[in-house]
Amino acid sequence: MFHPLQVTAVDRLTDDAVAVTFAVPEELRTAYRYDPGQHIALRRTGEDGTEIRRTYSLCAPASEAPASLRIGVRGVEGGSFSTYALHELAVGDSVEVLPPTGRFTLPPRTGYFVGIVGGSGITPVLSIVGTLLEREPDARFCLVRSDRSAASTMFLEELADLKDRFPDRLQLVHAFSREEQASGLASGRLDTERLADLLPRLVPVDRVDGWFLCGPLGLVEGAAKALHDLAVPRTRVHQEIFHADESAAPPASSRPPAPDSAKVTATLDGRSGSWPMESGESVLETVLRNRADAPYACKGGVCGTCRVRLLSGEVRMDRNYALEPEEVEAGYVLACQSHPTTSEVEVDFDA
Repeated sequence: MFHPLQVTAVDRLTDDAVAVTFAVPEELRTAYRYDPGQHIALRRTGEDGTEIRRTYSLCAPASEAPASLRIGVRGVEGGSFSTYALHELAVGDSVEVLPPTGRFTLPPRTGYFVGIVGGSGITPVLSIVGTLLEREPDARFCLVRSDRSAASTMFLEELADLKDRFPDRLQLVHAFSREEQASGLASGRLDTERLADLLPRLVPVDRVDGWFLCGPLGLVEGAAKALHDLAVPRTRVHQEIFHADESAAPPASSRPPAPDSAKVTATLDGRSGSWPMESGESVLETVLRNRADAPYACKGGVCGTCRVRLLSGEVRMDRNYALEPEEVEAGYVLACQSHPTTSEVEVDFDA
């Protein structure tokens, strides 16, 4: 359920990015507890009356009863919510916020971990690193990040502070794609070939307990391939996509055919209902026509907010950048990307 939370700070990070802090009333703090790496969905009404939802990762160390929530917002060309956040959102405003969700997390534990991030992909990993180093004295983290330039880099001060506090347990490696550094890595993108060469020189690859990849699709896919080439077990690799172009969807000619008519049965908050689908609708679109409280955010197969368990029937997913292979094998799908290939489909939002 969405709750209006008051903005208590809007801090400029770069020319095109801000950090926004929301106050959490005491009676809602249990509902808004979060694990490091999780995100929240924000909702507002646009000038034309349409509802706008966007998902942003929490960047502060996790808390069981947080008095505040802090997110990083980077401007996106034509982005209705990011433009509003960068140029209009002010202290004292209220924004409707869903409780935290997401499975790109690292519960604090002893071990050696590595993050490979690009751009605003630093946001959830900052929460992961801060929580881990504060709570686990024997944990270590190596963060490899890519940005366009120093001026475009989000959360520089926060990471510098963590490095000062944990100099022996936090390793920072920074690459700029459009700017030379006086020391450190040469400029250029962190592609598959470069990462496959770099990582063994930075960390004991075979002894890393978990890899956390976050950022644009190209970086994450390139990093995942580099790790595969380095014989890293897939179960140790966790990823979250922050942006994927529509062109990434499979062509219509390669998709399984849809039935002439279909019915969706969905369970949400303990209540079930069955409804006929309209032509071309996704499972989420059908449910939303009848249950406006169905959870979703990006509708692009990226955030995972609309994850459901498929109880019966079959669907095809146009895109999936949110679910791990184990989740898909266990029967989970993204409602926003799922189209029935059988005449009846049953899903469970509560599973």
